[in-house]
Amino acid sequence: MHAGPKQGKTAAPAPVAISGSYADYRSDWLALHDEAVLEPGRLIVDAHHHVWDLPRPKYMFSELQADVASGHNVVATVYVDCRSMYRCDGPVEMRSVGEVEFANGVAAQSASGNYGPARLCAGIVGNASLAIGAQAQAVLEALMRAGGERFKGVRQVSAWDADPVVSKPIPGRPSGLLGDKTFREGFACLGPLGLSFDAFLFQPQIPELTDLARAFPGTSIVLDHAGTPVGVGTYAGRKDELFAAWKSSMAELARCDNVSVKLGGLGMVVAGFDFHTRNRPPDSVQVAAGWRPYIETCIELFGASRCMFESNFPPDKGTCSYVVLWNAFKRIVSGASESEKAELFSQSAARFYRLDLAALEAEGRAK
Repeated sequence: MHAGPKQGKTAAPAPVAISGSYADYRSDWLALHDEAVLEPGRLIVDAHHHVWDLPRPKYMFSELQADVASGHNVVATVYVDCRSMYRCDGPVEMRSVGEVEFANGVAAQSASGNYGPARLCAGIVGNASLAIGAQAQAVLEALMRAGGERFKGVRQVSAWDADPVVSKPIPGRPSGLLGDKTFREGFACLGPLGLSFDAFLFQPQIPELTDLARAFPGTSIVLDHAGTPVGVGTYAGRKDELFAAWKSSMAELARCDNVSVKLGGLGMVVAGFDFHTRNRPPDSVQVAAGWRPYIETCIELFGASRCMFESNFPPDKGTCSYVVLWNAFKRIVSGASESEKAELFSQSAARFYRLDLAALEAEGRAK
């Protein structure tokens, strides 16, 4: 792979389309920039990605495998719920089991070793509606049976905002979900089962997660997408003010020892960056410059051992390629110690999701 722009591109890339909080990825647009992989030997566990089919732009096994195999040393990935392949019938609360069955199938395909050394979906985070209270126990147990040892926990999206530009009203995602009494009855089922919780919310909701984490200090929680800073709609043009508020909320959350944070997700449109609107995709220097304040602040507040890098693909693929994204992360933490880099790129995610990193690395070397 060579650095620099590709030549001979004559056709204009397709116009950008927005699906909720992110821009749909455009392969023709991404192909306008190529760059060399930095630190190609650096061990990586991609702590957060999705796999899905239509109506969103297709991102199935072949697309994921191609990105993971594009040059960085990714040894494992963690699949996170995205309402993909839910069952079409049966009890409503059990339909999400289909997604874990699907992700486990992707993992089995990867584990054959026929598609490269990386173990895709080595960890699986599914969905259970904890808002049904103690009845969630049966759903969680069904998810555990479907995912086997790969199943690690659940995510129930609580992202909500009064501004429809930030978040359109979605049934089952009310304001204040994390503080709801019945939701917390469901949440209480996680710890005894050894399951973790992924939290996806918007920046103004971070205090709600802090309150939840304090109420359940024995349950492992990871905050997705650096707390999802917002910069669109009524939040546009207020970057300095909102960054200060985000940092204050994150500092309070960091006092909860049971909470980790994923570094990524900043490629989503809701964060307010304009990379997806440009004629050419950004290079890793540009991406690193934009995302650096958020990522450096998270590491400063939580420490490297409670931070993990995520691709959040394909949503963040609307901003840049897989090569550029991981190069940007490597640029941002170029001054960190070797032990800190190991935590950020692989060890923290492996520890949180109970992955055998040594075994995964050995498998990769054997292929």
